[in-house]
Amino acid sequence: MLSFVLRRLGQSSILILIMSILVFVGMYVVSDPVAVLAGEDFTEEDRIALAEELGVNRPLVVQYLSFLKNIAQGDFGTSFVYNRPVLDLILERLPATLEVAVLAIGIGLTIGIPLGIYSGLNQRKPATKAISFTTTVGYSIPNFWQALLLILCFSVWLKWLPASGRGDTTDLFGIPVSFLNWDGLSHMLLPAINLAIYKICMQARLSRSGTQEVMYQDYMTFARAKGIGRDRLIRRHLMRNILIPIVTITGLELGGLIAFSTVTETVFSWPGIGKLLLDSIHHADRPIVVAYLILITLMFVTINFIVDVLYALLDPRIRYK
Repeated sequence: MLSFVLRRLGQSSILILIMSILVFVGMYVVSDPVAVLAGEDFTEEDRIALAEELGVNRPLVVQYLSFLKNIAQGDFGTSFVYNRPVLDLILERLPATLEVAVLAIGIGLTIGIPLGIYSGLNQRKPATKAISFTTTVGYSIPNFWQALLLILCFSVWLKWLPASGRGDTTDLFGIPVSFLNWDGLSHMLLPAINLAIYKICMQARLSRSGTQEVMYQDYMTFARAKGIGRDRLIRRHLMRNILIPIVTITGLELGGLIAFSTVTETVFSWPGIGKLLLDSIHHADRPIVVAYLILITLMFVTINFIVDVLYALLDPRIRYK
């Protein structure tokens, strides 16, 4: 197991290094920061002075090493628009994105897996056909249109939930969170449900296909022949085997929700990092875009590493290959 973990750590380190090169080339070499920051009244001397201040007149290798050094120290620069350290801005917005993403994943797992198992075990029942139809529709609806329908239904017609904003927050270890009071939680529900609908459909389809495959394996037939009850068969044998692809996909989807929930955050005016990224691209605030890409890369690599370890724990054959 230790050699498996060390191998994955080495692969993750190489991936982070490659991504840092791509980000550096994409944001520091292709574009000209002097042209972005220089005003119309800048003289040639002013441009040269600005280039020296930013360090873009140095050789590329020196610039890249300085770039890595600053990242290792947690220094991602200062925002052009907000005139504040970039890392502070991202860490301010990150809790809002994390709590919605975790709630959406929780809803998806809680509803999707039981629906999938039920569908796999009862393939000929009318409810299974209804679940299959609903999951297909859930896959097909565009995310932004689905968000507008949720606002129209629950905010405009029923007036049950607020349509935008984060609402009141409560400090938890110094971090403002929304789920500890009803006003904040009510503001969270629509964005989380909008993100969770696709996850429910995906988890239901994964669980259904896994159930249909596992139920006809020899060890399941043998367990039924031994007289093991249906409930124990599902808990001890079925769940363990269908969880392998579910854990893998869930880890990737959690990273995807944190990184790419820009549409949902924009529609619901949710103050997360996705909306911050969209605003920064609109205002050409390059330090925030660079920091976002680096941090999201680190997050994906970390999540993938954890998923690989869990995968190996669930299926010992993986770590011996």
